[in-house]
Amino acid sequence: MNVMGNLQQLGRALMLPMIVLPAAAVFLCLGQLPWEAIGLPGMSGHLGTAGDMLFLFLPYLFAVGVALGLTNNAGAAGMAALAGMFIYTGITGSMSDLNIQPTIMIGVLIGIVSGYSFDLFKEFRLPESIQFFGGPRFVPLFVSALAVIFSILMIRIAPFIQEGLYQLGEIVSSAGGFGVFLFGFVHRILAVFGLHYLVSHVFWFQVGGYETESGTMVYGDLVRFFAGDPTAGVFMAGLYPTMMFALPAIAFAIIQEAREDLKPKVRKTFMSAALASFLTGVTEPIEFAFLFVAPYLFVVHAILSGLVMWLTYELGILHGFSFSGGAIEYIINMHLSTRGWLLLPIGVVAGVLYYIMFRWAIWRFRIPTPGREEGSQLDEWAGDIPYRAPLILQAIGGKENIVQMEACITRLRLKLTNDRLLDINALRNLGAAGVIRLGGGNVQVVFGTYSELIREEMMKTLRRDLTQVSFSSPMQGKMIPLDEVPDQIFADELVGKGVAFMPDRGELVSPVDGTVIHIYPTMHAVGIRTAEGLEVLLHIGIDTSQLGGKGFAAVVEEGDKVKAGQLLIRFDLQKVRKGCKSLATPMVITNSDIVRSWSYAPFKGVKKGQASVMSVVLKERKGGGD
Repeated sequence: MNVMGNLQQLGRALMLPMIVLPAAAVFLCLGQLPWEAIGLPGMSGHLGTAGDMLFLFLPYLFAVGVALGLTNNAGAAGMAALAGMFIYTGITGSMSDLNIQPTIMIGVLIGIVSGYSFDLFKEFRLPESIQFFGGPRFVPLFVSALAVIFSILMIRIAPFIQEGLYQLGEIVSSAGGFGVFLFGFVHRILAVFGLHYLVSHVFWFQVGGYETESGTMVYGDLVRFFAGDPTAGVFMAGLYPTMMFALPAIAFAIIQEAREDLKPKVRKTFMSAALASFLTGVTEPIEFAFLFVAPYLFVVHAILSGLVMWLTYELGILHGFSFSGGAIEYIINMHLSTRGWLLLPIGVVAGVLYYIMFRWAIWRFRIPTPGREEGSQLDEWAGDIPYRAPLILQAIGGKENIVQMEACITRLRLKLTNDRLLDINALRNLGAAGVIRLGGGNVQVVFGTYSELIREEMMKTLRRDLTQVSFSSPMQGKMIPLDEVPDQIFADELVGKGVAFMPDRGELVSPVDGTVIHIYPTMHAVGIRTAEGLEVLLHIGIDTSQLGGKGFAAVVEEGDKVKAGQLLIRFDLQKVRKGCKSLATPMVITNSDIVRSWSYAPFKGVKKGQASVMSVVLKERKGGGD
């Protein structure tokens, strides 16, 4: 795996343990309520303790979470990380004169070692008499041994590391507002690649130390903020105006600049995206709406985000969050902030600036943001995930092309055998906001907050291991439901089940790999049999048999082997249009009884040969298997 691939995997792994942080923040916030007034005097202490414990044991959570994240949830790796943390805590705490405590950085290191040790030893073989300790069971033993060595080494170098962390904090602090600006700028730029958690992890969990009232040392802007450090929150406060106001303003600009006929769909989609950014700080659905069509605007956005952070620093504003800078965390963490109320007027000004700037840029440079072109992907499709997931699976090259598949909050993170098999146009038609190739087969597909649900549905398909056949578009034009074909025989599915197309060009190509089993004498229709036994009928237009073959020219013969996308028939679009009832071209499976389930891509414009417009899963045969 290349460097970018390793960073992608680590960035995703770091996200896993962070999912407990909102719970800690909520507990600490609820602990401030006057529970005594309703007869629950001990509740404040219980809630406060719950929040404090999550932060206290955060290094352990990071160790286990990183190990699981790097190994696709391998239990042996998680157990090894936990064992390593226990050993480290025990040795450094009992055999050193210093107050060495496990930090999040130590947890991450042990988690990384556990994850890569699992990959190294999961198939490790020992002599048969002791093979019980081989394979995955060897991983906890190996990591435990390393933890002992590492702990002894740490006793000797701990004073230098502790001083180094303090010095790093001092260096960052000495950079003042410019240092905060650089953090904000780099944080947004790295968000494009899903690597922003790497830089934020350093500042939120490692830089700067604070000694709590109990004498415990905690490190990092985020942890110090919730531990009560009055100087913490510098590297978080400035993100609130951007996420709560600036990015929703971009969504409003996109809505206003959409074509009138598409504006209702744009408004529905981007109002939801704006609300998600405002409430939870999930920004990718908005950012990716203009990232690929106007990357220079994203750079401007990153600069402005850094400037906002610089401004909050100069005004002495301190605020924090456990997960992301949305309104929910702004409210529940307000009691820990310093001058946090100033973030609201700053956010309003930033929102107005963003709205004016982006609306002008979209209009002035004719930027094809969603709603300004026919190809805009604006469907509300959460309910269609079970049906689209098999199509997405085919668009990324099928089961055989997947080495690893994970999901974070807004994107699928894939390791593919061959990323050239990706059909990016099909993925965008299936709802992807963007596709990012990182090299070495590492790919990210941005689906927004549906990403985890999509992954789960795709995993269900992979686990079932059923025979699945994917169909490409047989022509350029628009895909329509079969019941819209103006012919009762096709519309009522008497010939078979499938979809239909309204062609823009006079070319019919094969939607699947197979064998040509029949070409009608008038050349207006062709039948293909796939290796799985599906019999596919392609019928150009309605009542076109009356043309007697005029305007049609077949380029294949019966018995020919054909590949998906291979030309089958050329036809004179204008002549056929004048001589037939409709150009609607059904693509149906005539032996539909062997099909178990059907999946369809959105009924909209398609390109000739576009992958994954329809997918079917076959029934199991009586003899077992497919």
